Amino acid sequence: MDRTQGRTEQHEQPTGGSAPAAPTAPATPGTPAAAGPARVVSLTAGGFALTVNPVDGSEIEPLRPGTEPALPAKRDAAARAARTAAARPPVLPGPAALVRPLQAREEERERLVRLLGRGRSVRLTGPSGSGRSALLDAVADRCAGLAPDGVVRLSGFGQQQPGELLHALYATVYEAERERPGRIELLARVREIGAVVLLDDLEMGGTALDELMRATPECAYLLAATPDTRAPSDDSHIEEVFLGGLGKADCLELLEAGVGRPLTDEESAWAGDLRFASEGLPLRFVQAAALLRQRDELNHSDEDDEEEEPGVFEERPRDAVHVPLPTLAEGAAPAELLASRVSESARAALRIACALGGELPHHAHLPALVGDTHADTAVAELLACGLLTPVGTRYRLAAGVARQLEEVGYGDTASEEARTAARHYAWWTGHASVVPERVAAEADAVLAALAGADVVAAVLLARTAAPAFAASLHWEAWERVLRSGAEAARKAGEVAEQAYFHHELGVLALCEERLDRARAELETSIGLRGALADKRGTVAGRRALALVVDRETAGAAVSPPLRLEAPAPGAPAAAPEAVTVATPTTPAERGAAAPRVAPSTSSSASTASAPDSRAASEASTTRVPPVAPAAAPAVPVSAEAVTRMTPVVPVTARSETPTTLSEVFEDAFPLDPKPAPPTAPRPTAAPAPAPGRRRLVLLAGAGALAVVALGTVVSLALSSSDSGPPAQGPAVTSTPTVTAPDPTVANSGNDPAPEPPVSAPPTATPEPGQSAAPTPGRSPVRTPSRRPSSTPPNSAPPTAVSPSPTGAQPTPTVTETVTPSPSATTTQTGTTTPAGSPATGG
Repeated sequence: MDRTQGRTEQHEQPTGGSAPAAPTAPATPGTPAAAGPARVVSLTAGGFALTVNPVDGSEIEPLRPGTEPALPAKRDAAARAARTAAARPPVLPGPAALVRPLQAREEERERLVRLLGRGRSVRLTGPSGSGRSALLDAVADRCAGLAPDGVVRLSGFGQQQPGELLHALYATVYEAERERPGRIELLARVREIGAVVLLDDLEMGGTALDELMRATPECAYLLAATPDTRAPSDDSHIEEVFLGGLGKADCLELLEAGVGRPLTDEESAWAGDLRFASEGLPLRFVQAAALLRQRDELNHSDEDDEEEEPGVFEERPRDAVHVPLPTLAEGAAPAELLASRVSESARAALRIACALGGELPHHAHLPALVGDTHADTAVAELLACGLLTPVGTRYRLAAGVARQLEEVGYGDTASEEARTAARHYAWWTGHASVVPERVAAEADAVLAALAGADVVAAVLLARTAAPAFAASLHWEAWERVLRSGAEAARKAGEVAEQAYFHHELGVLALCEERLDRARAELETSIGLRGALADKRGTVAGRRALALVVDRETAGAAVSPPLRLEAPAPGAPAAAPEAVTVATPTTPAERGAAAPRVAPSTSSSASTASAPDSRAASEASTTRVPPVAPAAAPAVPVSAEAVTRMTPVVPVTARSETPTTLSEVFEDAFPLDPKPAPPTAPRPTAAPAPAPGRRRLVLLAGAGALAVVALGTVVSLALSSSDSGPPAQGPAVTSTPTVTAPDPTVANSGNDPAPEPPVSAPPTATPEPGQSAAPTPGRSPVRTPSRRPSSTPPNSAPPTAVSPSPTGAQPTPTVTETVTPSPSATTTQTGTTTPAGSPATGG
């Protein structure tokens, strides 16, 4: 078969003739005809448009505007009835099955109907074989008109999470073909469902069950579970009804109905012992009735058969042999004895079921699997013996039957049977005439065959079954088959198939909004396809990966911003380091909050008596006290909020950006910094000084700072690079300067040294016969010698020592100058001026 074109050999024309193709069988009602490419199906998954492509991998893209699906409508009563009938097990070929009466369950049925009619959810607990499924069938007939959406039958076998159950409930109630809603839409839709939900074979409990019931508050549940299933949570408000065994009289009545005749005294006594050993489970008496029927056939209890001559083709001996009653052990574990008395096709079907973990394939597959054209009747034969039990739309081995058959050798050929089933299902799931819904009905048998097959058959089966599960919206089976196929492809070395499975896993994760998983799977698929130079597959993977990036970006963009809220009135006091409070910035609020901020001065009198510089510093510096619960009530946050901080050091109270040089120096070099104030509440603020006086003081201080800074910069530029300050005493800056001797001015050793100029000295013109002065930053030709001063550093004011010049040689002169600064900081500068050099200043 060509999967790309979707045509089998019967649709192809002969090469040498023009005979028309053989006509195909008409499609059954309700089954879409196979047209177009095989398994290429378009779906709507949340906000994506998914195209299931079995060749290169599924393609996914966002829904285009205007293509969103309309709101689904609920099914009417006739549609619900048709879907409920389709959800029942199929009708088996062969003689009609015996109708088993519901024995001694009238009280439980009335109680369940009464509780469901009140809208209560009930958990029906009973051991395997106690007749829970039969009781659910009886309750469903009585609850048909209780809820507006009728009765919904679901199977919880193998379901550990409520996700797939919610999707199954949604698909049952709503008419939404080829649509799988996202989680938010799914929860919104199932909240509107009002139905009586009968959930058989429940396997989950606790928080998972609570999530299921919270998602459907308008539904009443009847949950059938075994005692070993996890119990619901304490606050789930689920009624508990326990289903026990039958009494002795009810067991005998059920046994007579199964045999079709009255029991003898010996059989009645045997049935009483069996009831004691099996605790009255109805399944054991269904199997016991099958044992008695087989015994009657072997003993030729019918008198007419005794009178007739045995035929040649009859499968019974000519001499009658009396078969005794089964022992009590054989009655408690009857699987081996019952299997030995059924047909060969039925025994082969039992071997296949044991190989598939208890799952029995559909009866239409048994002729191909067994090799007998009449093997489809084996299912009815095994069901009548009590070896099978219905589970949803399929049949499984009854409780305890698989273990009993494996003990007698039915599981010895499990690997061979699993490989045969895997090859058969690989052909069947890939056939163009098989619709995805039929593949989904065989999901458990397909997965069981996939688990027991070899790697080659497993890769082929997973490759053909995965698109069918995706198209049928059975996505739990889709994920399981993809993971099994990826592992089998890795073991088999099939890199292309492994890349396909990882691509599908990435698309599935993207549809379910699991972005991290989607990115990992898609990157793995792109890497594998890049190694194979698969351009089409790589492009499909990169398109899906681009959607993952877009989703991640959108998720990061819509993250909520940080919101600052005011502290609660009863909040504890904040730490003195920093407090963040959001306050409105409207003028009215600023005016109301102004009295809370107190200046550093406590009264106007102290401000007037302080010096100008201190007053300017105090006036320009404000301290914000920490927010206290009692002093600062909560302020509602406006749309425009500012952050007020309580600093450790004083901050300059400036509301505007500095525009002049004095304001810049004021911000950079505060005149009189003070330590942080105590955290105690401050008194009411005193009026601030006049703005004109404050501005004059600030300008005077800034000008003094500018002069000092400029002088320091000029002195550093003219300083020598190889001279350093002394180890102790005041800071001395030595600058080699060449000065010419002045005959009219002679300084004695006791005269004070002249003060250096504040501004930069102009450059003097050298006299004739002398060299030019060295440039700043470069060492002179001759290094001047420095003589230590005989005056202690802390005694009299320093004087300039200038020895009398002798000849034309220059003599170094050491000058120490004391320059007061406005900030009461003493700077001493020692200048070494060699005699005979040009003067640098006047």
